[in-house]
Amino acid sequence: MADYMIQAVYIDFYGTVVHEDGEVIRKVSQEIFDSGNAKDKSEIGTYWWNEFQTAFLSAYGDNFRTQRELEYQSLYKTIQHFESTADAGELSDLMFEHWVKPPIFEEAKQFFEICPVPVYIVSNIDREDIQKAIDFHGLKPAGVFTSEDAKSYKPRKELFELALNRTGLSAGQVLHIGDSLSSDIEGASSVGIAAVWVNRSGREIPGGVRAVSNLLEILNLGFI
Repeated sequence: MADYMIQAVYIDFYGTVVHEDGEVIRKVSQEIFDSGNAKDKSEIGTYWWNEFQTAFLSAYGDNFRTQRELEYQSLYKTIQHFESTADAGELSDLMFEHWVKPPIFEEAKQFFEICPVPVYIVSNIDREDIQKAIDFHGLKPAGVFTSEDAKSYKPRKELFELALNRTGLSAGQVLHIGDSLSSDIEGASSVGIAAVWVNRSGREIPGGVRAVSNLLEILNLGFI
């Protein structure tokens, strides 16, 4: 049965509304592998992810840096570590070419059109890049809140708190939807917002987590 207190939806963007950057990451990793000294391509992805996560987790408040900055820094360090001759600027540009024109999940536009309450995008990406992606697909969210606005990334509380303050809603009036158990489900829950996990790949569902395989199931199952 629907919770009629829900007055708005907050929704993650990459991995939830549009496809993540897995394909371009594989392309970038291949370029570093072909021009460097890594023994196995998986080494590159692991090192790159660890470098990004280290910088990402400390990027808030006065230490905040944009996704573009974090991505370039982690990519540059990865190229240096594997003594690759690849150009960090060129490979970083490949990443952002995807982020501003990402493929969209087929039911996402319909969800935005038929959702009975306002839909706000809450994303860790930089404002200019996500706005280009939103415009590219002709989406009409009620509003957009980014890590750049909050000077903080999910799963920290600041971005969710910013969205609540800007929309004038309480945590109990909002449903958050996202594909990341840590950033979206745990992050939203930390400020008292109910969340639904979009589990498109059929992964095991942790206890206590509400999950769907696509966005329209959220409406069909009466979560709103």
